[in-house]
Amino acid sequence: MKPWRHSLLALLAALALLAGVAAGIYWGGKAWLLERRASQSGQAELVEIAKGSSLAQAAKTLAKAGIVKNARLFQLAGRLTSEDGPILAGEYELSPAMNAARILRFLRSGRVKLHYVLIPEGYTLAQIAARLGESGIAEAAEVLSLAQNPAFAAELGVDQPTLEGYLFPDTYRFPRHLGARSVLSTMVNRFERAWRALAPTAKKQGWSRHKVTTLAGIIQREAGRDEEMPLISAVYRNRLKRGMRLQADPTVIYGLGEAFNGNLTRAHLESDTTYNTYTRTGLPPGPICSPGREALAAALHPAPVPYLYFVAKGDGSHQFSTTYAQHQKAVDAFQRKH
Repeated sequence: MKPWRHSLLALLAALALLAGVAAGIYWGGKAWLLERRASQSGQAELVEIAKGSSLAQAAKTLAKAGIVKNARLFQLAGRLTSEDGPILAGEYELSPAMNAARILRFLRSGRVKLHYVLIPEGYTLAQIAARLGESGIAEAAEVLSLAQNPAFAAELGVDQPTLEGYLFPDTYRFPRHLGARSVLSTMVNRFERAWRALAPTAKKQGWSRHKVTTLAGIIQREAGRDEEMPLISAVYRNRLKRGMRLQADPTVIYGLGEAFNGNLTRAHLESDTTYNTYTRTGLPPGPICSPGREALAAALHPAPVPYLYFVAKGDGSHQFSTTYAQHQKAVDAFQRKH
């Protein structure tokens, strides 16, 4: 073999050896960086990565919170695994005992902390907006504004001026700062799922979804006990058949809005608004709250009774009557004496 070829082979071998050493150093260093932990133990804490944060900014936030020990080394670990995607904003539940690789997986997959938010049956749109605002899920004003936008309601399949009544009451799990659009879409979708089971019955009865939801809202606000909902439904449906006014106090209160101070008076009952079922015949123009599953079902399945009246007993239940004379006696027994 010629001397220059021998030297070339020796050089190539040396370069291969150096490349192997470099690769070993690279992969060993990368593994070391990804396995780094701020501590061997530690409780999980909530850390919020602000919207638009870069890897460097996220690293500083994590270091300040004590989740990572060294912001620059964590940033380097993130750069060595940049092919896994960008850092996503949100509120994360992280522990200093988690290694860098796991923390990066959380931040890149958007595994944000979810918070339970209870929306009770019978809540109005304003109450729902306030609850979401208090929970930090979305700005209350933004929720209220978007929910009262007819164009947005139409996007969600609700052909009404607002989403009142179509935000299904339930326990939700939302991340903080989700925003009004996503929250409202989720709640309307939940309503749609509940409605599907009732739609065939409504179609047979000739009742539209809006009509059912409107009656269900009144039932929801009147009923103190779920088992009485079919009875209350029967009263209102019997009145509708006879052309009688519903005379439902909750509709009057809803129509008064902020003018209502908590004390319903005769003047209120005589104040004509589009929601006053004492001055107007038939159902009001729309729901007065978000009815739950039981109220929606009761609106379509009234009890087979002839009742036309009911009065609160004061314990959450009601006394039901067929005639006005019976009703007057019940009022004397349960209300006037108090």
